[in-house]
Amino acid sequence: MPSAAQSIAIPVETPSIEPQIEPEQPKQFLVRGTSAYRRASLAFFMSGFSTFALLYCVQPLMPIFAADFGVSPASSSLSLSLSTGFLAVAIVCAAAVSERFGRRSLMFASLLGASLCTIACAVTPGWTALLFIRALEGLLLGGVPAVAMAYLSEEIDPKGLGASMGLYIAGNAFGGMAGRVVTGILAEYFSWRLALAGIGAMGIIAAIGFLTLLPPSRNFAPRRSHMRFHVDAWLGHASRPVMALLFAIGFLLMGSFVTIYNYAGFRLVADPYHLNQTELGLIFTVYLFGIAASWAAGLLGDRFGHFTVMPVGILLALAGVLITLATPLPLIILGIVLVTSGFFMAHSVASALIGRLARGTKGHASSLYLLGYYLGSSVAGSLGGHFWSADGWWAVVAFTGAMLLAALIAAFVSKKLAKAGN
Repeated sequence: MPSAAQSIAIPVETPSIEPQIEPEQPKQFLVRGTSAYRRASLAFFMSGFSTFALLYCVQPLMPIFAADFGVSPASSSLSLSLSTGFLAVAIVCAAAVSERFGRRSLMFASLLGASLCTIACAVTPGWTALLFIRALEGLLLGGVPAVAMAYLSEEIDPKGLGASMGLYIAGNAFGGMAGRVVTGILAEYFSWRLALAGIGAMGIIAAIGFLTLLPPSRNFAPRRSHMRFHVDAWLGHASRPVMALLFAIGFLLMGSFVTIYNYAGFRLVADPYHLNQTELGLIFTVYLFGIAASWAAGLLGDRFGHFTVMPVGILLALAGVLITLATPLPLIILGIVLVTSGFFMAHSVASALIGRLARGTKGHASSLYLLGYYLGSSVAGSLGGHFWSADGWWAVVAFTGAMLLAALIAAFVSKKLAKAGN
């Protein structure tokens, strides 16, 4: 069976031989430079923005949660890890649901529901209830990432896929930055509850903008399918060695990235830095480098090859992790800048590779990549707290450095497998 990229390259007058892609109609791609392409790109920028803002707005609040609710650093990280863990599970289900009910409506409902959950967290009195709502929010957000990647892979002209995927990842970066910075500032001058309410309101606005801008799918039609169809699709993607390695890379990249951000806050609010919530939140403006890096990586990947750009991003992140071992605050910030830039470079091109290399159902392939991606956030993000408690920042760096080295090896091996058609 040909790859997804090969099937897209078939002239429009010849029916596609892939059974999962509707063969009756010629493909009508969104081409770079058109109004529809720009609207779709902006819509997915907004969805990425909203998803990451809602998901990671609690990250700068973890030291506050630990103090206010009397929990440990590892326990405070559950406010994020539970969300990403349930999101990882929901992503798999969302891929199947979107085959029946469509991409656009599912993503909008997910964004709206998650925004309302964030507002609910702002008025929840107890720690257990807050964790329950954050878990529910993760389940709802699962309807966005995998479906978004599938829509882009199906609807965007392959020549512009890397750039549009990079812009979507840039929206993730901007949302992650805005969620953390705005939350930190509002928590410093008002309260963490008002901060969460503000992020939830911002998410509602982004969800409405997304629904207004996104063009309906042209190359996908909802269909009924049995569970066996979905299981076979997931197993088919997971059984290909190159895809399995890309899924593992997603786990390792996200696990290392979230671990650094989770526990950098605990380091920087303590001696000798004593940063307040506003100062800590402003450090997250380094996400601007991630926005530029993801967009540039998409363009460079389209031109020079995604397997060429991906290890560069991983090496950049690894260098940043090592630099954070320094004591001066400017060097620590430089290290976080490199970690952020390298992570978004590698994640952007890995996401595009999933769309290019997937055979058949792209939504199922995307869901498996993001399952690994968010499990990395959930599992490694909480596990890193035990390294922090055991031996401080040195242990955190050793943990994340080992994951990035494993990702680098996987990147080189996956390139060889892709060339061999595996």
